[in-house]
Amino acid sequence: MARDFYELLGVGRGASADELKRAYRKRARELHPDANPNNPSAEEEFKEVSRAYEVLSDPQSRARYDQFGEAGVGGSGSAGGDPFTAGFGDIFDAFFGGGSPFGARQGPTGPPRGQDIEVVADVSFEEAVFGCEHEVSVRTAVRCDDCAGSGALAGTAPQQCSECRGTGQVRRVRQSMLGQMVTASPCSRCNGLGEIVATPCRACRGEGRTVTERSLTVEIPAGIASGQTLRLGGRGAAGPRGGATGDLYVHLRVADHDRYRREDDDLVTDVVVSLAQAALGTTLTLPTLDGDEELVVPAGVQHGREFILRGRGVPRLAASGRSRGRGDLRARIAVEVPTDLTSEQRDLLRRFAESRGEDVAADESLLSKIKSAFS
Repeated sequence: MARDFYELLGVGRGASADELKRAYRKRARELHPDANPNNPSAEEEFKEVSRAYEVLSDPQSRARYDQFGEAGVGGSGSAGGDPFTAGFGDIFDAFFGGGSPFGARQGPTGPPRGQDIEVVADVSFEEAVFGCEHEVSVRTAVRCDDCAGSGALAGTAPQQCSECRGTGQVRRVRQSMLGQMVTASPCSRCNGLGEIVATPCRACRGEGRTVTERSLTVEIPAGIASGQTLRLGGRGAAGPRGGATGDLYVHLRVADHDRYRREDDDLVTDVVVSLAQAALGTTLTLPTLDGDEELVVPAGVQHGREFILRGRGVPRLAASGRSRGRGDLRARIAVEVPTDLTSEQRDLLRRFAESRGEDVAADESLLSKIKSAFS
């Protein structure tokens, strides 16, 4: 009994075209004969999956299948083709990320897409934590205003290329030991654009775009980190003759902070206290990125102990580019040992050590006096 086409692809009957394509690519990778050598069952199922996608990817044949089943689309065989060759462009795309090298199943090429642009944005530590709007300057191609991007002089219009008939491709059929082979290459007459500009625009010389310096405002999300990249779709260079605009990639470079450093979504700072403050306790004012906070340091605090202020760290940047909650602020105690004690201060510490039964180094100044007396 023939299996349901939707079941073969692993999707529901209400699946969109994109969902069908993703499901087909996944199944094609799993079942392709190259990935399953000497496995006849995988090869057979690969043919069935290819047939299912061939039918369901076409809106008209899908409608007939939904109404009449497989009988409505010509039974179990493809209408005039081998299931291995059905949808070959999609199979090639599934494995190599591009269209079929044989030019199959492709429509008019049209004007090419504009180039992507990369730029580095330098932001302060606070701007990266809280987010900001940042201006970047780029030299890029923009649509020509004189011809509205067509490349043709005002009052004229591009004409369809007679060589490729507007497809942008020239196909050639040749015989080989495997039979007929169809190859496609960009049309040399129109450079793959499908159109010829007989009277070019004087401002852009038929390109449909001009190069200029532009200032763009970039929305920096709160929580961005140095080294991360923002992709802004459609903010790159304009394509020639009305082609789609490329993307803008903004690489972030975040400046260091004089007090805080970042560890994942937490902010960490060292709070320096003296030996006496650590032993007896104290209350300090801790400057944070959100304002001053009072930090109570208890008596006997040890070096390295952390005090955590919840929700005072870096906003957590989700995959969607939006922030969800914040990390913590960790204040790490650093006990500072004095190195420039006076004689009186050393004597006080020595007596303190003696009262606790602690051995300390001998007083160097006293030893020097004794040596001088016997010299």
